[in-house]
Amino acid sequence: MQQDFDSLVGKSSLSEGVDRRGFIKVAMGTGFAAAAMPICAQTVIKTDTVGLTAGEVNINVGGQNVPVYRAQPEGKTNLPIVLVISEIFGVHEHIADMARRFAKQGYLALAPELFVRQGDAGKYGTIAELIKEVISKVPDAQVMGDLDAVVAWAKANGGNTDKLAITGFCWGGRITWMYAAHNPQVKAGAAWYGRIVGEPNSLSPTNPIDIAPTLKAPILGLYGAKDTGIPVSTVEQMKAALAKTGNKSEFVVYPNSGHAFNADYRASYVEADAKDAWVRVLAWFKSNGVA
Repeated sequence: MQQDFDSLVGKSSLSEGVDRRGFIKVAMGTGFAAAAMPICAQTVIKTDTVGLTAGEVNINVGGQNVPVYRAQPEGKTNLPIVLVISEIFGVHEHIADMARRFAKQGYLALAPELFVRQGDAGKYGTIAELIKEVISKVPDAQVMGDLDAVVAWAKANGGNTDKLAITGFCWGGRITWMYAAHNPQVKAGAAWYGRIVGEPNSLSPTNPIDIAPTLKAPILGLYGAKDTGIPVSTVEQMKAALAKTGNKSEFVVYPNSGHAFNADYRASYVEADAKDAWVRVLAWFKSNGVA
């Protein structure tokens, strides 16, 4: 499964969306969240916008404007759609870049800021503070509704909902599983190190392991064997649950990776595994009728 990764995404300097305090997000899709520091600038991947229409759009959901980073081939319609779901850090430079990478492959890629009602994920200085003040307050039902609205917007703006995919990272990896079960239009998904099991609560009453019996869409699960927060045993648990239903999901567990191995701006980045996973995702979507 070989592909010239570097012809798809080129390395260059960090986004210009910075301030004197460091690489703090100052506009959607630029800079990095404060809690993500320090940034490994030498490995950050920057995908250009040549041939693309890219930037922020706003979608009104029940009176709330939800910002969405949109990237797509310029002047094209009837495009396959991929929802790109962020980590806890929101739609910063890495997530916007992932959207541009998909757009370069012919997708209408949409990365919504799903924390907009709870706060600015970019401004909190520590992960613990960010989780306490923002992430822990985001209801799954709100996320599902926002994503439904994004899909509706895509249908009205050049996207083909018969070719709908979803992918997400960390927090967004869990949402990938959940939204694929929520929306029967989803043809395929790719969950990057998304939590599978967890304690239910009023905002997140179910988890991926709970929706396994009803999940129809095939999901490619991408996990790291060294991920201390997502034990391989939970991956095996999900695999066994899906096998009982005949769901065609597949899993790849990278023995040399931990959590966030695709996050090229962090010390957790594992270049070889990130490249391999990207190629697998593109092939997965194509084989499942998205591309």
